[in-house]
Amino acid sequence: MEYLDFEKPIEELENNLKKCYEIAKETGIDAGCKKIEKEIEKKQKEIFKKLSPWQRVQLSRHPNRPFTLDYIKALAGDTFLELHGDRNFADDKAMIGGLGKIGNQTYMFIGMQKGRNTKDRKYRNFGMANPEGYRKALRLMKMAEKFNIPVVTLIDTPGAYPGIEAEERGQGEAIARNILEMTQLQVPIITIIIGEGASGGALGIGVGDRVYMLENTWYSVISPESCSSILWRSWEFKEKAAEQLKLTAPDMKKLGLIDGIIKEPVGGAHRKPLEAFQAVAQTIVDTYDELKDIPKDELVEQRMKKYAKMGEFAEK
Repeated sequence: MEYLDFEKPIEELENNLKKCYEIAKETGIDAGCKKIEKEIEKKQKEIFKKLSPWQRVQLSRHPNRPFTLDYIKALAGDTFLELHGDRNFADDKAMIGGLGKIGNQTYMFIGMQKGRNTKDRKYRNFGMANPEGYRKALRLMKMAEKFNIPVVTLIDTPGAYPGIEAEERGQGEAIARNILEMTQLQVPIITIIIGEGASGGALGIGVGDRVYMLENTWYSVISPESCSSILWRSWEFKEKAAEQLKLTAPDMKKLGLIDGIIKEPVGGAHRKPLEAFQAVAQTIVDTYDELKDIPKDELVEQRMKKYAKMGEFAEK
């Protein structure tokens, strides 16, 4: 288990607990392990009750945090069938998608996938999709629409890939096309931010009838580091930027930009991933039950109104 800076007190206690277990195993004597367990529980609640926006950003990037494929495999199990390629240029490994079942209901799962180690991160392009990734996502959404299958998108990306070759292949157009098409898709779309939700990279699969955020995630037009470098010409103000960007789940809910917050286990989704998987699965099932009987034209109209009323603007 890796620990973030603000988790150091917990790390120390858990190391003590490990030693306590070793002593108890060797001697057969209770060395006060239960007491340490209670101290850990108390310290976790104390720390995670008052997390700053920047600390939530750090948690969303925790190396042990479940990624998109972890959720899909936990939710759909052996029923998941991954589908590849945009039928135009290539198969983007940063954007995955396919069919899978939760219970008896089939869903089209689409999401960004990051890597655990250096080799895997490079293979997945650090979760940053190219235009062909967004075009693959759109192809799968259109397939889902054809067969009346609801779409579930799982967002976890530091942004769309900003390389020259991506721009040459129409990165901006691909994201804009997805946003347009998703507003008009005639099947329910359930969107969940499971990690980082950065910029247009997230919006490219982020237009949903219902949008949820896990408790320790963020959703913003720009990352705190990039915002800091633009405004203050330095990354040193990333904590201040995170606070000012209002990028946490409670901020997004208060601003009316998301529909709900999915509670995580104390310490983050990586601490008890099974609990996080169950919470996400229940949210998907409950939301689909809410949306499935809405007529297609009404569903599209509600979705378009939902996004049209966001923000403040005036017409002349």
